[in-house]
Amino acid sequence: MQEIKRGLTGLDAAVLTCYLAGITALGIYVSRRVRSTAGFFMGERKFGKVLMIAQALGTGTHSDQAVGVAGAAYSVGLSGIWYQWMWIFTTPFYWLLAPVFRRLRMVTMSDFFEHRYGRLYAITYAFFSIYLLVLWQGIAIKGATVTVSAITGYPELAIGLVVAAIFASYGIAGGLTAAVITDCVQGFFVIILSFLIVPFGLSAVGGFAGLHQRLPAGFFHIFSGAGGELSGFNVTMLVVSGLVGITAQPHMMAVGGSGKTELNCRIGWTYGNFIKRVCSIGWTLTGLIAAVLHPGLAFGERERAFGWAVVALLPAGLVGLMVASLLATVMATCSAFMVDGAALFVGNVYKRYMVKDRADGHYLKVARGASFLIAAAGFAFAVFMPSVVSATVHFVTILPFVGLVFWLGIIWRKANRYGAWSSTIGSALVFFGCRAAGYSTAWGSLWSLLAGLSLMIVVSRWTPPEPEEALARIFLPLYTPVGEEDRLGDLEGQPRQGQA
Repeated sequence: MQEIKRGLTGLDAAVLTCYLAGITALGIYVSRRVRSTAGFFMGERKFGKVLMIAQALGTGTHSDQAVGVAGAAYSVGLSGIWYQWMWIFTTPFYWLLAPVFRRLRMVTMSDFFEHRYGRLYAITYAFFSIYLLVLWQGIAIKGATVTVSAITGYPELAIGLVVAAIFASYGIAGGLTAAVITDCVQGFFVIILSFLIVPFGLSAVGGFAGLHQRLPAGFFHIFSGAGGELSGFNVTMLVVSGLVGITAQPHMMAVGGSGKTELNCRIGWTYGNFIKRVCSIGWTLTGLIAAVLHPGLAFGERERAFGWAVVALLPAGLVGLMVASLLATVMATCSAFMVDGAALFVGNVYKRYMVKDRADGHYLKVARGASFLIAAAGFAFAVFMPSVVSATVHFVTILPFVGLVFWLGIIWRKANRYGAWSSTIGSALVFFGCRAAGYSTAWGSLWSLLAGLSLMIVVSRWTPPEPEEALARIFLPLYTPVGEEDRLGDLEGQPRQGQA
């Protein structure tokens, strides 16, 4: 394996410095507008189509995904794309789901679960979601630090500290508003990140013909062989788990419900994620190119393939641009996730059970403090996380424990809290039981979903239904388009100020 020269030239350092200074200044400038929790958590639901697309793309795309897909493609070929294309069949559902989240007129997913299944389920979900957000922040930071370290030679810990300090500075000050507006800039960097290496790499290997000549035929199969890392069955279960679990992701209430209109939410969520699906192609090609030019990385080292390709193929100046793009993705994601976590803590824990009936300014200060702590926890997770791909698979496989409950909660009126608890606990026990018994993640996911669905239906049918007033808080808004709030009347549990 040939040695690679790591480090940044003066031109690279200048490009990177300009980006970091510019994005920090923009975030802090925008933050001056944020004076309430409504603006901090949901941008007062004033985002238009462009900002909603930027939010979906920026929040949903982070460097660990490019690193993970490129690393998987380096080892197994084209099938590595499924670590992100597992979501491809969920993309059309975003067009259908966006009005659901917007019409609910809530701030967090925990708000939904409280009205639908009671306070105990909601507060349990709130803490579970904060864990998920911290975990995913850690994944994003880990992906960036591993790759930037491979490019520059700087220690991962130092890189992580710089990244966390920057996104925390404007995220704490400006909340979701700062995160979404900076996403407009960082969305362009996501596209640069995805495709900048490809033309240089294809030129170096002799085009697509060169790839075919120098890689095994199996690298060009869309699925791995039976029993492989990404076999047809394994991919199918990743897709199903993704579709079931997508609604349980704690940031979805903001991504799907912070637009000014239902159409803005639909266009933002769907088109922002469609751009990401296209970007995944670039990440996969980068992995194939790296497999030709720099073979021999061990399985545990494959996530460094992306960084190596940057150093080996890009000229001075463009290396700095690529490092800036990598950092842009993690900052776009983490700034939004820290705000979502703060919303869960302040709105569903602190304000409900710890300190009630205080001025909005008090809760805004607490939200900023909570944002800092969540960012710090995400950084800590990144330091101790062993692998980007393993953490991503863990994230995807535990979401359906709650996602199934959400789906049935909006399409089946008879679903109740007893069924929800039975489904969540039962599916989790079955999944981890299967893993302990030696079954693969895919088989564990299948049996877990079947158990959760069966328990939800059977238990809900044989236990008392939810109170009608609680059901009305869910289903009446779902049938009330945005702009027709007068039809809701004085419905108990109507959203707090800034939520309509």
